[in-house]
Amino acid sequence: MAHSPWGAAEAAQLSSEQDEAIDLIALGKRIRFLRKQQSLTLDSLGEAVGTAASQLSLIENGKREPKLSMLRALAHELGVSTDELLGTEPPSRRVALEIELERAQRSAQYQSLGLPTVRVSSRLPTEVLEALIGLHHEVDRQVNLHAATPEEARRANTELRRRMRDKDNYFESIEKEAHRLLTAVEYRSGPLSQHMISHLASYLGFTLHHVNDLPHSTRSVTDLRNRRIYLTQNKASSHDPRTVLLQAIASQVLELEVPSTYLEFLGQRVATNYLAAALLVPESSAVKFLRRAMDAKQIAVEDLRDNFAVSYETAAHRFTNLATHHLGIRTHFQKVHKSGIIFKAYENDGVTFPQDPTGAIEGQPVCRFWTSREVFDVPDKFSAYNQYTDTQAGTYWCTARTERGPDGEFSLSIGVPYESAKWFRGKETTERSVSRCPDPDCCRRPPPDLAAAWAGHAWPSGRATSSQLAAMPPGSFPGVDETEVYRFLEAHSPKSQPGRRGHRQGSAG
Repeated sequence: MAHSPWGAAEAAQLSSEQDEAIDLIALGKRIRFLRKQQSLTLDSLGEAVGTAASQLSLIENGKREPKLSMLRALAHELGVSTDELLGTEPPSRRVALEIELERAQRSAQYQSLGLPTVRVSSRLPTEVLEALIGLHHEVDRQVNLHAATPEEARRANTELRRRMRDKDNYFESIEKEAHRLLTAVEYRSGPLSQHMISHLASYLGFTLHHVNDLPHSTRSVTDLRNRRIYLTQNKASSHDPRTVLLQAIASQVLELEVPSTYLEFLGQRVATNYLAAALLVPESSAVKFLRRAMDAKQIAVEDLRDNFAVSYETAAHRFTNLATHHLGIRTHFQKVHKSGIIFKAYENDGVTFPQDPTGAIEGQPVCRFWTSREVFDVPDKFSAYNQYTDTQAGTYWCTARTERGPDGEFSLSIGVPYESAKWFRGKETTERSVSRCPDPDCCRRPPPDLAAAWAGHAWPSGRATSSQLAAMPPGSFPGVDETEVYRFLEAHSPKSQPGRRGHRQGSAG
């Protein structure tokens, strides 16, 4: 059968595709610019091309699409080619600004605000155009900020981990701030008591209030107007009440503003956690303690935990802050879910963590032969589990423990290169493992005998997490219901006193 030529349907489709490619706003602005450049009125140009001035005005305002014959006539009268008339480059900066404002005002996002539009005419001053466009850009930025995708969050985590690694996870300015605060409340040594933390809050001008109706999405709420910090009375909370209070205090001491990017939000969270840990495990006392342990070749994270009465995770984090800067020990940290997925990680010792194409570690599966995975199968949950692991990046000694929280069971592990193991308790362990990851034959692919028996006969239903599917939570403080927080503050705010108005809105943690 002979191939038939295109029919009416195909021609209509091609015409439609060409029409969609025409930018009516840019075309109209270009026609108006050329018309005024030649001192032509709407009436005179309309008469020359055979159309009414009112119809030509609609074309110039981007509200009517001209036919091809009209485009040719306009190009002829304006002394340009049709291609030039349909070009993408605005003829002047002023025209470019007008086009951008028209597009912004016609966007679905702006229309949803229900605000009036500004008529873009030659009488509108250029500086007003620039100001309006700047406002539209800021609206777009705010909307995009609070709709951060999981990929954007992973990139932010990657950048933040790079910054931490560049400083060996030691931030001198925060250490100095912690020292200043501890000196102010006359801290001497040992664990920081609840009484001393309350004294610190009072020193900073805050009163503490324990309530039983704290918003469900928060661990604390700070009323900046009345200088109040609200905490929960719930004893079933998995969070150390001292840490929660110190994180709330840290947000004010560091004078944090509402974050403008997701990276800034993560950075603020790291900074408040760092300052809280630096107060609970003060640098001067902790370094003395660790140096004595190093001299005895008996460094142990659990000893740091017990000496300062903090969680194992806080002690492990604090060790990464101080180990390289003060002891010359390079290290890595992992928090891994029982499923094998990394929730938190840090390294400056050359260990190779699994990562996605963006460089993100969080959410990646750890080799099942690493200490952070092997520890889940150890019957003794009271003692630390120690292991040497040969990897493609070298041999590492690691110590790990498991803890159970609201989100399930996790392992917390600290590791160092082989040559640094001599400083740690548990270095004599005979437990050894070999990891060939990222070689898929290491642990990603099933053993040949299992694959032969079951390949093609299994159909598992995977558990998709919401973080894989949804955008990041909206709001100034991701994950926090701001309406709930404001209603809580309204209910608890002392009505009898006018109070002081702070320079920031109430914050939640």
